[in-house]
Amino acid sequence: MSNSAIKFDEASTSKFVRTEHGGQELNIHYNDVGSGAETVVMLHGSGPGATGWANFHRNIEPLAQAGYRVILMDCPGWGKSDSIVNTGSRSELNAAFLKALLDALALERVHIVGNSMGGHSAVAFALAHPERVGKLILMGGGTGGPSLYAPMPTEGIKQLNAVYREPSIENLKRLMNVFVYDASAITDALMEQRLANILARRDHLENFLASLAANPKQFTDYGPRLGEIKAKTLVIWGRDDRFVAMDTGLKLIAGIPDAQLHVFNRCGHWVQWEHADAFNRMVLDFLVH
Repeated sequence: MSNSAIKFDEASTSKFVRTEHGGQELNIHYNDVGSGAETVVMLHGSGPGATGWANFHRNIEPLAQAGYRVILMDCPGWGKSDSIVNTGSRSELNAAFLKALLDALALERVHIVGNSMGGHSAVAFALAHPERVGKLILMGGGTGGPSLYAPMPTEGIKQLNAVYREPSIENLKRLMNVFVYDASAITDALMEQRLANILARRDHLENFLASLAANPKQFTDYGPRLGEIKAKTLVIWGRDDRFVAMDTGLKLIAGIPDAQLHVFNRCGHWVQWEHADAFNRMVLDFLVH
């Protein structure tokens, strides 16, 4: 297709929009990649230093080359978006700002890919605005509530919060060692760059901790409402996820009427990075068919 020869980078696709929700005005950052009649929105997780581009940089180009427009939103309090203290549902806050972004871009209906916190936010958006969702892809998140099998909070969430409280290279390495199944591919250079990104926005760190103090349960348990989701849904999980246990994925397909589950062995919480090629083929096939 016409996009096949184009190479994309973060800086040239970086954009901002001024949005408003609940009387608060925020600048929301997003990357806008490719073009096409259908749009895929990708929503990142809640890790310190996370951004849309950092979460999905291995997945953008195949979608754009296949003829999709790809929107990567930095949620409020992450990346280049403005910071915020959230005292209610983080899932619903992100969904509200996603709606504001889509309204500003005049996008009526989109497919949504959500990783971890992004999965929660995607479900919140699908429940609030079902007519605006094409298909859903959820990885490592989508609903809150305790795991039946893993101690809560999970090992990964404990490490994540430790980095927010004390952002050091040692704590970041501990986090990444439980974040993915095989951390050997994560170089010291990548660790140092991620730490630099974290320290560049101390307001995000402080406001995340203030949000947790105000409301320790930031992510809504949508279990009782999953049956309302009409979108065709693909749930993808890592067998070795130490952040959000795999039984959460089982909850999602038990509740969402038109859902299917694919589980990757030897995979942690970052399936779209750890098994990028297989993930990209799976998502494209799901979107097309």
